[in-house]
Amino acid sequence: MTPAQTSSDVVAALRNGFATDLYITEPDLLRSYANDETGTYFGLPLAIARPRSATELSHVLVRCHELDVNVVPQGGLTGLVGGAISSFEAPELVILLDRMNAIRSIDKVGFSMVLEAGCVLETAKLAADEQDCQLPITFGSQGTCSIGGNVSTNAGGYNVLRYGMTRDLVLGLEVVLPDGRIWNGLKTLRKDNRGYDLKQIFIGAEGTLGIITAVALKLFPKPTQVETALIGCASVEDAMAFYAKARRNCTDLLSAFEIILRPGMELAFATKSDLKDPLENPCPVYILMELAAGNGISLRGVLESCLEDAGDLILDGVIAMSKAQAMGLWAYRETMVAGQSAGGAYYRTDVSVPIKSIPAFLDDALSSLANLLPNGRPITYGHVGDGNIHLNVIPPTDWSMEQRKALFVQAEYLIFAAVDRFGGSISAEHGIGRSKKSAFLQRIDPITLDLFKQIKRIFDPDERLSKGRIFDL
Repeated sequence: MTPAQTSSDVVAALRNGFATDLYITEPDLLRSYANDETGTYFGLPLAIARPRSATELSHVLVRCHELDVNVVPQGGLTGLVGGAISSFEAPELVILLDRMNAIRSIDKVGFSMVLEAGCVLETAKLAADEQDCQLPITFGSQGTCSIGGNVSTNAGGYNVLRYGMTRDLVLGLEVVLPDGRIWNGLKTLRKDNRGYDLKQIFIGAEGTLGIITAVALKLFPKPTQVETALIGCASVEDAMAFYAKARRNCTDLLSAFEIILRPGMELAFATKSDLKDPLENPCPVYILMELAAGNGISLRGVLESCLEDAGDLILDGVIAMSKAQAMGLWAYRETMVAGQSAGGAYYRTDVSVPIKSIPAFLDDALSSLANLLPNGRPITYGHVGDGNIHLNVIPPTDWSMEQRKALFVQAEYLIFAAVDRFGGSISAEHGIGRSKKSAFLQRIDPITLDLFKQIKRIFDPDERLSKGRIFDL
């Protein structure tokens, strides 16, 4: 946007020639799209475009190029790194794909589905379920987040252990490039070895290289048996030794293996009064595990054999006897996550380290926090099977925002330093966006950053799309 142009001039030029309902411009409505789930970032959009098709979006991006207007795609606003919020300094046009929400096809023989980027994840999962198939992407925000956002951020979740990240489930993409061209890579082929795999460029790029408008995803046979158990262990070391046994004994039947340290369980009890410790004796470490399979085997027998083989590694445990009881066990984890925000803003991470290093990493990081940040309350949980640990820190409830921000800076320094010592990553699943940009740039090597910039220049040389996210040209 040039200095001579006012916002109203630009919006009027954007709207010219398009259907009257393509753009949202009313200030009260724009505020609904100015924050993400963190509540940390605020950016009032210049306007919001709601295209009905890739072709209509293409025309919008061509107009943005002509008018020198920057854009940012936005999904269900469940992001945690500020990547989908309009810039506060220079308002951007938000691209909202909620109208592009169709499930185009489900192939029960080839186990795949094609759907538009605005489709809510839970809607897609239910549609697959109705066809006796499973879409295994699973996490707490699935009732709100959109498929396009899941793919753009390479979302993780509970089932990465068995099915991989979202990246591993994508067969093909349709993408509108920053200059308005439409790349059609929307294939459901399982094997296609014709040169570069371009779809992987856009997966996890956080909307900086193109706007995903449709996705082809792998499906799996719907499990006919699911077994869920909550296990108590004396230490993280014992929990990891149990994981190694469970991984071997259950092989690929093991679909989730979540770790929760005792403070996280206590937070769940405090958040929801009807949640009591399901184990007879309190344990320092809890494991929430799930197995899934089809017919032909006794899944309960596999689970029981696995628990018997664990021996002294397990202090106590409970197996869900029904689907309702299984949901009750998962409620501890979900309630703990929700309870973290009850006292106001808190510091959250999604770090990863080599799986074998989890015990030593947690000992290192938690010791640093206890010694140097005693006012912070660490809440520790994560996806053991993929090395992803959420080590969050809750400040005292009576602290001001200034005090909280100071604590957040210190906590990040201590936790990320521990991550570095164990050769880990500061972002396992949430992405970089704007909130981790500085920490990311401090750690990236010059060659990798140069390659990143060269890729960005190929697709978006004018930095029209998601400018300032991840890195700057």
